[in-house]
Amino acid sequence: MANFDSKDLWEKDKNHFFHPYTDFRSFETTGSTIYTRGENHFIFDQKGNRYLDAIAGLWCVNIGHGNRQMADYIAKQTSKLAYYNTFGGASSPPAAELSYNLADLAPKSLNKTFFSTGGSLANDTAIKTVHYYFNLLGKSKKKKIITRYLGYHGSTYLTHALTGIESTHIGFDLPLKELIVRVSAPYPYRRPTNLTELEYCDQLIEELKTKIEEVGPEYIAAFIAEPIMGAGGIIVPPKNYLKRTREICKKYDILYIVDEVVTAFGRLGHMISCKELFGIEPDILVLAKGISSGYIPLGATMISDDIYQVINQPKETNPYFSHGFTYSGHALACAAGLKNIEILQQEKLPHRVQQLHPYFLNKVKELEKYPIVGEVRGSHFMIGIELVKDKTTKEAFDFNRYDVSHHIYLHCKRMGAIVRPIGPMIILSPPLTFDQKSIDELTDILSLAIEKVLNEI
Repeated sequence: MANFDSKDLWEKDKNHFFHPYTDFRSFETTGSTIYTRGENHFIFDQKGNRYLDAIAGLWCVNIGHGNRQMADYIAKQTSKLAYYNTFGGASSPPAAELSYNLADLAPKSLNKTFFSTGGSLANDTAIKTVHYYFNLLGKSKKKKIITRYLGYHGSTYLTHALTGIESTHIGFDLPLKELIVRVSAPYPYRRPTNLTELEYCDQLIEELKTKIEEVGPEYIAAFIAEPIMGAGGIIVPPKNYLKRTREICKKYDILYIVDEVVTAFGRLGHMISCKELFGIEPDILVLAKGISSGYIPLGATMISDDIYQVINQPKETNPYFSHGFTYSGHALACAAGLKNIEILQQEKLPHRVQQLHPYFLNKVKELEKYPIVGEVRGSHFMIGIELVKDKTTKEAFDFNRYDVSHHIYLHCKRMGAIVRPIGPMIILSPPLTFDQKSIDELTDILSLAIEKVLNEI
């Protein structure tokens, strides 16, 4: 589709494409920007405008856009075998090889991978597997899942219910609310002013223990957590928070699910961050986004050997594990995952992130000079800018009156950079090909955008 009429395409999109998270305040007037190609950490629209992609598509284009190695590899696999189902013992070379490679990358107890097409279905699979596992052990009361306010785990009915960003629940009658137990987000910037970070961590751990005992551990199946909370606001937990929550879950016979949909495959400087960066081995590990750098939709749910040894025993009433999708282990998607891992390792992109992250964070922290920037925080290539009306009190803006993050996003876009506004946050999660020049350009654009917003308010 090299030659198309720009206005005609814009009209078709506006009139017929029902977009995810459509902003009904403006979509009928503004429609979509149609992006037509990408190159490394740049994307280009139908008018030829170039933008710094400071969000990697949506946390996922880790190897950058338009990677020729990936394109050629996908084309070659397509000519061999694009798809065949994996039900009933069928498989393909890419599915077998990728499951082997993931076992090599993940913590040593995680050796079995169930493939899906994205993070929502991978988390959905994790919860179904947990319930099935405890049913087989005769612990059928263990159904509840502990999740955290501001956590994000997907948008299927189940994973949306798990998600703790309450504004996204408005208008939806989400099912299974009786299965969800919520605890506080580990949010150091918003901690009580009289507590040190260590004391705050102690408080969070005590809250978790109290909640488990209040609900009853015999009713709780699992705890699910992102190592760093993404869509909830780039919330970096206090030191040892994850280790301590893991220990509590072991004590109470509660499975521990780590949602690394965003944080794996180099975004935090490691292929898998839970073990390398946070020192924990989960019972279940959920992967997506950077697993294929977004070139083909792919998700993965990795389970421990202990869980697999329970669920792999044939049952008289039904010997099958009755769960699966048409595209589970999709040959082309798994081939993209394989090549993606090879490119990340070959080009040492996780190491590049480790080297650049102090410069990146410190450069963006310069924006704290502005009165509306309450805090710049993050880790490696996950950085958040929290906007406040008052830096001393940390009072938030009234976003119904003036959506400050959205206006910063609009100004950045006009100047050639795509950032992501979510509530009081501006989120940065660029491709791992980002370099120092791009960091400088992005920060300069953000600085100008903030100054424009200050003039407006």
